[in-house]
Amino acid sequence: MADLNVGDRTIDIVLANDAHGAFVWGVLDRLLDEPSCSFSSVTASGFAAMEAAVFAYGLSVGGRRGARTALANFWRRVSHASIFADGRASLLRSVLEQSIDLEQIRDEDCPVKLGVLAVNARTDAVKVFTSDQLSINAIVAAATIPFLSLPVEIDGDIYWGDGDVLQSPPVLSPEARHRLIVTGRPCVFTTPCPDRGFPASHCVTKCVPVHTIFDSRYCAGAPLLLRPWIDWAN
Repeated sequence: MADLNVGDRTIDIVLANDAHGAFVWGVLDRLLDEPSCSFSSVTASGFAAMEAAVFAYGLSVGGRRGARTALANFWRRVSHASIFADGRASLLRSVLEQSIDLEQIRDEDCPVKLGVLAVNARTDAVKVFTSDQLSINAIVAAATIPFLSLPVEIDGDIYWGDGDVLQSPPVLSPEARHRLIVTGRPCVFTTPCPDRGFPASHCVTKCVPVHTIFDSRYCAGAPLLLRPWIDWAN
């Protein structure tokens, strides 16, 4: 990516479920290169929920360098695990458990507030898991592909991924002055608050500028995902 033009800003990061995992990694890695850019919260769905958790954990234990190292190690584990064809959910769980310490992310001193979105498989309602609700199950559920994998049971309900962060209020922080959305398609989630007279706590968009980064190459190649036999090396 070229100049992000973030300046001296605090941002909320929103990672959409249609953003390719490797693309999300690249964006996060690039953001960590911006010393004047600080992070307040990250909301994610799909596979990006796992990356968001690793990102938050890395920042909590080692700052920017810790986040880059944690993400690199996470992807190395994903690469090694991908040689196994069966038990995707159990593999994701194993990789995640090796990559994060959930207590570090839940801790009040964690530098970023994490929220992950999952869909109730019975009601199709989107739920945002944050703070004490965060669990390995919640993050794995957010990354679980509906109908291709079994949903994950959480507190008597069953959840899987495909939660659209663009249709649900993200986890917001009063400190942030900008929002960055990483998605696989152009985003229209830029509508400002119609009444700036509302208290900030009642405004979904918090009246902050919204910036979008989308992967046009992945969006154009999305139909290939319907061909699981494709040789990705070609």
